[in-house]
Amino acid sequence: MDDFRNPLKDSNKYNEDLNSLLDQMDNVLKRNPLGGVYDDLFSRKLPIIDDFTPSYPKNGQNAQFDPGHNPFDSNEVEDTAPRKSLDELMEELNSLVGLKKVKEDVKSLTNVVKIMKMRKERGLPEVEMSLHLVFTGNPGTGKTTVARLLAGIYREIGVLSKGHLIEVDRSKLVAKYVGQTAPQVMEVVNEAMGGVLFIDEAYSLVSRRGENDFGYEAVDTLLKAMEDNRDDLIVIVAGYPDKMEEFLDSNPGLQSRFNKYINFDDYSPEELMDIFRGMCKKNGYKLTGPAEEKVKQMLDFLHETRSDSFANARTVRNLFEKLLTIQADRLAAFESVSDEDLSSITEEDLDKVDLNELMR
Repeated sequence: MDDFRNPLKDSNKYNEDLNSLLDQMDNVLKRNPLGGVYDDLFSRKLPIIDDFTPSYPKNGQNAQFDPGHNPFDSNEVEDTAPRKSLDELMEELNSLVGLKKVKEDVKSLTNVVKIMKMRKERGLPEVEMSLHLVFTGNPGTGKTTVARLLAGIYREIGVLSKGHLIEVDRSKLVAKYVGQTAPQVMEVVNEAMGGVLFIDEAYSLVSRRGENDFGYEAVDTLLKAMEDNRDDLIVIVAGYPDKMEEFLDSNPGLQSRFNKYINFDDYSPEELMDIFRGMCKKNGYKLTGPAEEKVKQMLDFLHETRSDSFANARTVRNLFEKLLTIQADRLAAFESVSDEDLSSITEEDLDKVDLNELMR
């Protein structure tokens, strides 16, 4: 029996040791009541606590507890928006290919905001207006470009403090697990404060219905954040016209906050050609005579056979980049390459383009 240890005796011994340690610590605190906790033991700090820096997932989730006002450490986003004047921004907007109706809508919206701000400054009655916007249209029609310019315009007329653009989609707003979506949305909102939050394909937030999908939670959190920060945050939601209607119908709060629409029509074949020429000029390329006619024919065909998901300027960009690859393969076989060769896109290059690839 002597070989067996007595559990009760071990427990008593453990309690005695613990009490002894607590007495020692109490004595330390009494000797140095004004110092940091356990100064004598840990040289004025607790390494285990003070030196610990939590590592968070790459998606930016921060799991710190917050009473509810701000789920994240609100480090102010540096203002990196280019400081252009209102005239410069409007000139840049007007220089964009096509978008005649869009330019008119943006100009009218800017004028209304300027006048409302003037009335407020002069003590006249304010008219409650929502500046949040719905951009509808197919891909590649300039929605993001106009949103970025609008952010700068709003900054210049005093509506926004920074005028930067934060572009996100569903993946940046909706988390995979319970309790993560609201903090994820607020992180994006904090980043966009003072500027424009641009949500592309916003309809995807409510397109999936299931107990493990948190898109609706993201929308509710976003609406609350828009209300709390309405003086220095503008949200623009974008997507296909029919799907955006479904998105706005999914929540009464969306309908009341998003009541201004700007529609982006598909570019015409002539406008697509102007975009292609602009890409060539900007990057130091030129089309030979026969090659230019070939590009026109291709863009006419792509426009005529376009589907609802036609990518407009994005398709033009894909064509341009494909031609650069074809040209490079052609020139690589030359023993000597002139500057003229390096700058020219030829009919031979166009003949090797597979239009089926551009139509996908």
